[in-house]
Amino acid sequence: MDPRRNGYLIILLLVLLGGDMVKGGNVVLNVEHKYGGVRGHNLRELKAHDVRRHGRMLAASAADFQLGGNGSPTGAALYFTKVAIGTPSKDYHVQVDTGSDLLWVNCEGCNRCPTKSKLGIEMMQYNLQASTSGKSITCEQDVCTAMFDATSSDCKVGKPCEYMVTYGDGSTTGGYFVKDNIYLDQVSGDYKTSPLQGNIAFGCSSKQSGDLGTSTNAVDGIIGFGAANMSVISQLAAAGTVRKMFAHCLDGVGGGGIFAIGQVVEPKVNSAPLLANRAHYTVTLKDIEVGGEVVNIPTSIFEWKSKGAIIDSGTTLVYLPSKAYNAMMNKLMAKQPELKTHSRDGDFDCFMYRGNVDDGFPPVTFQFTGNLSLTAYPHDYLFEVRDNEWCIGWQEATGGKDGDEIFLLGDLLLSNKLVLYDLEKKTIGWTQYDCSSNIKVKDETTGNVYTVGAHKISSASTTRAFTFFFSLISFLCYLLN
Repeated sequence: MDPRRNGYLIILLLVLLGGDMVKGGNVVLNVEHKYGGVRGHNLRELKAHDVRRHGRMLAASAADFQLGGNGSPTGAALYFTKVAIGTPSKDYHVQVDTGSDLLWVNCEGCNRCPTKSKLGIEMMQYNLQASTSGKSITCEQDVCTAMFDATSSDCKVGKPCEYMVTYGDGSTTGGYFVKDNIYLDQVSGDYKTSPLQGNIAFGCSSKQSGDLGTSTNAVDGIIGFGAANMSVISQLAAAGTVRKMFAHCLDGVGGGGIFAIGQVVEPKVNSAPLLANRAHYTVTLKDIEVGGEVVNIPTSIFEWKSKGAIIDSGTTLVYLPSKAYNAMMNKLMAKQPELKTHSRDGDFDCFMYRGNVDDGFPPVTFQFTGNLSLTAYPHDYLFEVRDNEWCIGWQEATGGKDGDEIFLLGDLLLSNKLVLYDLEKKTIGWTQYDCSSNIKVKDETTGNVYTVGAHKISSASTTRAFTFFFSLISFLCYLLN
């Protein structure tokens, strides 16, 4: 959902990189999952996270992540990483959001910004005065006016360039934009990195409300990788720094995975066109199959206002319009007619089952245009919350933007697949893949092909925790005058 005006005009992040040009720079980003993969994770909290997440979705984005955590509904919901900012640098844990564009961190003196977290991280607040490389952005600067979708009478010469974002759950973050150094790890060969420094403009949050200010699983901010013109990847691509293409591979078996910006040359994938003029990565959905049999769903459901399914790695479960959900569940449970289900946490259908779920339940396949399909096997859409108690990851959409029911496909479907987003060709594609292995990416400047492996941030205490992996890119610093 796009940010709304609330006291201020909504501002999207403008990322500007300053410093020396680096040719063919490849960078990596170590990412951890918000929830630690604890079996029996509070399902109500998990569902609430997805609901909040739907409200804060803006668009999808790109970077190359070395991933940590896992995609299981009992442990997965949100990924975060550490960002090293300032001089001297300090680390900030920020939520990685492929559905938004804005980068912001909590700032010193922030009203209602969280100071404690159950995630086992040390909370940090950015202090502009404590960084020798930090600079404020004021209203008369071009970077500020470019952030507004219209001229604000409240923004006058010498005043801080302010922002306010209201998310769909009613929570807000507001503050002002600053510019400072960010420290990255450039990929210089197969599994090798070298230091790289950039300079960015980002939001400094001075006040928060709602869930952002009260969550016990708090982080220091959000880093978005949206596809909008003012997003991180779009700004870098406009500066000739990166290609507008990226990939992620979420390891739903052992945790971790890969997230890479650039041209993936291995493995190859089939692709389908992204629908134009959508705030999210959306592709046309044709039908759903259960065990190879097409589910009887009214064609009008597939011709809904959204005209497609949203692909979003920031959402954990899968949400379907009511008629599609009921038809699919009826066909699915018909395979186990004697099975009795019960409700858990009010939102999940669960049952007791002692056998191998892959033997007792059918795969579910989503068919898209371009002969592209996405299959969830029983071990993907069923998750064990306690011994022999299994819950179903499919969810009935209660309504999207403007009350529309939507197809929203999250990690339940995307785990264990390499997903490629080509924003230049405006296509998306995927293939079943072992996300604990590696992929190959091409650096266009040198023509070299590098191997990028999977990673878990939790096992990399000696590695810089924030690293973008810009494959096939020249990491160029773009200096704002």
